[in-house]
Amino acid sequence: MYVIRMKNCAFFARHGVHDEEEMLGQRFYVDAVLSVDPGTALEEDSIEGTVDYGVAFVLIEKIITGRRRFLIEALALDVAHALVARYPQIKRAEITVRKPNAPVPGVLDHVEVTVVWPR
Repeated sequence: MYVIRMKNCAFFARHGVHDEEEMLGQRFYVDAVLSVDPGTALEEDSIEGTVDYGVAFVLIEKIITGRRRFLIEALALDVAHALVARYPQIKRAEITVRKPNAPVPGVLDHVEVTVVWPR
């Protein structure tokens, strides 16, 4: 096994419970920690048997900038499902979504959730 970490991927999207969140949108930040079974890809120095993180980034972007989710937890789970479905060599996907402008009655850096798939 080896681990790919994609940190602080930034996307503009419109997720959240409140209508204003959909109307205004905001940046979301995503971390993906992918535990990968390389098979023989590392010994063969072959992209074919492993995870192309450029393709993985585009897949994450498509989900984050796609249809609205009310919960960032659901958003993170959708990303994890999609990555594991696209790359069966991913044995564990840990996806963190950060929402800097969460509608809370106070000051904070961000709200962050992490989902692990499979559980």
